[in-house]
Amino acid sequence: MTPRVALFVLAACFAGGVSAQELDHACRVASTYDLTIRPDALVFERPQVAPRTVRMHDGSLSTDGRTVSLRPDEQDRVALFESRLRELVPKAKAIASDGVDLAARAVRDEAASAAPDAIASGELDRVLNARVADIKRRIAASQSTRDWQEDAMRTYAQEIVSDIAPVLTQDVGSQAMQLAMNGDLQGAAALRDRVANLATDGQARVLARLRPALEPRVKALCPAVRQLQDLQSGLRDADGRALVLLENDME
Repeated sequence: MTPRVALFVLAACFAGGVSAQELDHACRVASTYDLTIRPDALVFERPQVAPRTVRMHDGSLSTDGRTVSLRPDEQDRVALFESRLRELVPKAKAIASDGVDLAARAVRDEAASAAPDAIASGELDRVLNARVADIKRRIAASQSTRDWQEDAMRTYAQEIVSDIAPVLTQDVGSQAMQLAMNGDLQGAAALRDRVANLATDGQARVLARLRPALEPRVKALCPAVRQLQDLQSGLRDADGRALVLLENDME
């Protein structure tokens, strides 16, 4: 198992520590829509099944470009839905940002077992900290759940790999060569085993450290998420169909 492959496993866990689906699964809700939070509106979009686009702003509602006629109490409900959802955004971002810090520390600890010289030199910390800062900037600037879906997570993980893998590759490779040149074949094999262990068990260990710290904070948001479900109840799209932005997660 090469250091690059091993690190990819950790990086995938690191980048995906808190994804867009975490809150949905923890609260037993799901959505077929991507959400974009604009200054002037909430926009829900999906590629199939009408309504494909739902727009909310200040008590107004439109679906697929058509304005929905609302009673005054429905206008109040739409306005409250938008307000409550906007209040959730900074709370979810704070959890995600803290999750990145926790994951970075866990990844560093895991990598140190295979490449202690990279830790001692400070090089691994330098590249890891730079990537952490970049991901946290993306979290702060993000206004769409599309940024944190599975495909995006895979891209972020690959970026982490491209940054950190050369550091580990150089460190582990030089260690193994030195051991071999000194005739310590057993030590070289042990080094390979450490790298293999990093790949096979590292992700589980990182997640084990993340979940106890993050799950209670995620679940604390569930009452607000369920309130959103209640607020959407009775709302209909421009064709009179029930509007379902959030639904019960049956998985």
